Amino acid sequence: MCIRDRFTETTEALEELADRGRNDVPSRVDEPFRRALHGMRGRVAATAKHTLGEPVVSGGIHKGHAPYSNPAELLADIDTLDQALRHSMDDLLADHTLADLREAVETFGFNLYSLDLRQNSESYENVLTEIFARAGVTEGYADLAEDAKVELLLTELASPRPLSDPEAEWSEETARELGIFRAAASAAKKFGADVVPHCIISMASSVSDVIEPMILLKEVGLIHADGEHPHGSVDIIPLFETIDDLAGGADIMRQLWQQPLYRNYVAGRGDTQEIMLGYSDSNKDGGYFAANWALYDAELALVEASREAGLFLRLFHGRGGTVGRGGGPSYDAILAQPEGAVQGAVRITEQGEIISAKYGDPANAARNLEALVAATLEASLLPVDDLDNPEEAFETMRQIAEESRKTYSALMHEDPGFIEYFTTSTPLAEIGSLNIGSRPSSRKQTTAVSDLRAIPWVLSWSQSRVMLPGWFGVGSALQRWIEEGTSVSGDATSRLNYLRELHRRWPFFDSVLSNMAQVMAKADLSIAQLYSELVEDREAAERIYGVIVEEYKLTVDMFLQITERETLLADNPELVSSVRNRFPYLVPLNLLQVELLRRFRAGDDSDSVRSGIQLAMNGLATALRNSG
Repeated sequence: MCIRDRFTETTEALEELADRGRNDVPSRVDEPFRRALHGMRGRVAATAKHTLGEPVVSGGIHKGHAPYSNPAELLADIDTLDQALRHSMDDLLADHTLADLREAVETFGFNLYSLDLRQNSESYENVLTEIFARAGVTEGYADLAEDAKVELLLTELASPRPLSDPEAEWSEETARELGIFRAAASAAKKFGADVVPHCIISMASSVSDVIEPMILLKEVGLIHADGEHPHGSVDIIPLFETIDDLAGGADIMRQLWQQPLYRNYVAGRGDTQEIMLGYSDSNKDGGYFAANWALYDAELALVEASREAGLFLRLFHGRGGTVGRGGGPSYDAILAQPEGAVQGAVRITEQGEIISAKYGDPANAARNLEALVAATLEASLLPVDDLDNPEEAFETMRQIAEESRKTYSALMHEDPGFIEYFTTSTPLAEIGSLNIGSRPSSRKQTTAVSDLRAIPWVLSWSQSRVMLPGWFGVGSALQRWIEEGTSVSGDATSRLNYLRELHRRWPFFDSVLSNMAQVMAKADLSIAQLYSELVEDREAAERIYGVIVEEYKLTVDMFLQITERETLLADNPELVSSVRNRFPYLVPLNLLQVELLRRFRAGDDSDSVRSGIQLAMNGLATALRNSG
């Protein structure tokens, strides 16, 4: 009998793990846990050397040990340790130290974090047009009708034959995209499939848009053809961004799920379909209220469509830090989702300064993560909407959203002087020179709002203290619905009382108004007037500035009437205090920035002027916080 057997018992599985640990020192014969851990440590070190190279491994602990092929093998060894500890009455170690290790492996695997593939649908179409032409499949794929595109894509997805020659010379765009997909495949082979789990299709607006990247994934081996039953390690995630695309998203998904090949692929991914919703472009497209309702309405339709298809739906909210990009308290945002939109899981992007604000220190990070978990549980398990007649409320929101979109479009898309007003009265061009983001301020020379990217759009308006993306159009819409709305019978007073009741009982409506008030409280239209004086066309400047002022006043008035509050931030004294303390420092920064912009645009290109503009931007963004 060994000495250890006199004091404790181990399991046969642990003995086998210890024997594989390659620690045959005679003095360790009675220490199976030590020998098992020695082997596990050696295999982890060998895995690190195999994937990352020699420099990451100190000493020779990895020598003689085989690397783990995947995290599941390490988890199996951890399970063996866990069972042996509990067998020997060491539950405390199993529930504490070992549990922490298990959680780390389950969370991070061997790759720490995963990366998403993401590209615009137009780019995927361009790449496949070139590939199909060179492979002799079809000339002019991009010009085919939608039905023909889908039929061709499904045929190619069912076939195992490759389409692209690795040695061929391609256009810059095609070479870049193929290089990205090949790099993703290489990373998955080296670190495990979890390193690249998602492929997101931006600006998805058709069935073919969603299927196109699957062809490229097949080319690099991340999807494997098998007739009607392809399988792979990557989730296909359409991103619906514009208001029109959000409205049509459910129909697109229904058509996709009716395709046996695609439906079988989703079945192989656990019958789970993830769909990403874009907040920034929908807001820029139709304004604050229209975008928020378009997102909610889209979620209603997607939830119903996924139920019909028998799929688990996981929504991915592409929110930015600002209210104009879907920002606001995450807890409230999750609870404001329609019933069925949060089914025990939700994905949310955290961007920009919000990352450091929420997760910059352990205490803040823990508190914010706990809030996310709590909201997800609450939204999944408890009824969050207290509406007697949901359809009446939904129709009311649709009418208000449409009125808001009309007011927004009249200025943003129809006024001939608006683009010049925006580009001149804000530091848009100067923002483009900042070392922020990975893309230019606009997709091309700015001739329409649609040309602009979301970050400079929101940041420019915050710098000039208008904060327009977070409120414009709402006041007019609310006023017109109260006066003329048809979804609720009665007079204007009864419709106003109905909105007051919705505000008290419906998290969605409450959240929309609350976030709007927070943004409007940061606006200062007297400062905005100084920026408007930078516009050379004085008639257009005065006209547009006047429209903005009138809409702002009306929106504040409607908010106070509906919420029955005396001020915008009456329910948030902490923010009132924060604003009171910070805002006196903003006026000098704004005045300085306006003067420096005037000098810069007059031809003073000195370093002091440039740096002054950028320093003022930084100061304003820091003080305003969720500035874009």
